[in-house]
Amino acid sequence: MALSLELDFNFIMSVDKNELVGQSAAMRDVRRLIEIAAPAKTTVLVLGETGTGKELVARSVHAQSARKGELVSVNCSAIPADLLESELFGYEKGAFTGAEKTRHGRFEMASGGTLFLDEIGDMPLPLQAKLLRAIESKHIQRVGGGKDIPIDLRLVCATHQNIEADIESGKFRADLFYRINVFPIKLPTLAERAVDIPQIISALCNAIKAQAEVADMPKFDETAMQEFTRYPWPGNVRELRNVIERACLLFPDKTIDAKGVREHLLRMRPPEISEEQDALWAATADLDPPDNMAEKNSDMPLPHPSHYRDWFAYFDAIDVRRHLQDVEIVLIEAALEKSNGMISHAADALKLRRTTLIEKMKKFMIEKPIN
Repeated sequence: MALSLELDFNFIMSVDKNELVGQSAAMRDVRRLIEIAAPAKTTVLVLGETGTGKELVARSVHAQSARKGELVSVNCSAIPADLLESELFGYEKGAFTGAEKTRHGRFEMASGGTLFLDEIGDMPLPLQAKLLRAIESKHIQRVGGGKDIPIDLRLVCATHQNIEADIESGKFRADLFYRINVFPIKLPTLAERAVDIPQIISALCNAIKAQAEVADMPKFDETAMQEFTRYPWPGNVRELRNVIERACLLFPDKTIDAKGVREHLLRMRPPEISEEQDALWAATADLDPPDNMAEKNSDMPLPHPSHYRDWFAYFDAIDVRRHLQDVEIVLIEAALEKSNGMISHAADALKLRRTTLIEKMKKFMIEKPIN
């Protein structure tokens, strides 16, 4: 029997409409930050990889605020650049061909409520200047109009981009970043909160059963759950949702084990190589070395080489040189930050000679942090 499983992603990310699923320390911190930010008018910047649930954070911030208006969402990367301005600010009758009547933009629609600008890192530079003016003056002008229109809204922005890197490359305005980066909330990847996976799967199954009226839901045994927690999830919760929907179609009213997860649910969608590289470090960062292979510093939270052994159970290839370079850059930057930019102390922490660290910093174009 064919099933329709087109589900509301925000619904299946939460136990109810306003609660993020998960009891990991990272998710408890996220919920606490939402509770702190929600009652204020402060602009919130939600950071996190694709599929981690950034829009759900915006919904939670709005729901827990005292604002009476609606939550209005705009995906800045999904709307063509030449249409985004009129979508945000609206337009006057006759402003351009086809503008047969005045139209309110998303800013005006969100009056008294919350405006959520998703993937703001993809907003074109000319429009960034107009957004900055709107934030600073709390007024907008419709396309083709000259009248200032006051706005009263809560702004929540989100991006998966490295905004600071985009500033360096000239793709994002520094002044706009400082305007929106008032209260940042960083969402963890699914691999970083793997302990939440069983609870998320339970919520996904309940949502599928409720929305798609699926009576014969699959079941997952303990080995299947272990397999889920081992997988790095480059697509995060959105990818997990796809896998559970796939399981409903392939294994109705059946119990799925680790082999079924690995061979029939995960291998059907091998991630791209670029996704593999980004996911591997996140998947292993919180693992401790096995007891029988521990180094003298067994308390150091570094991934052991043996944890990479399962890589080809899920993926077909990996760019080893690029991955090791990325890991090296992260560790050097972290050591410099911890040592407040003192290269000799950072070199000691990395077990490198000072001159070697300086050479690596030049090679990777790493600058000392500014205190």
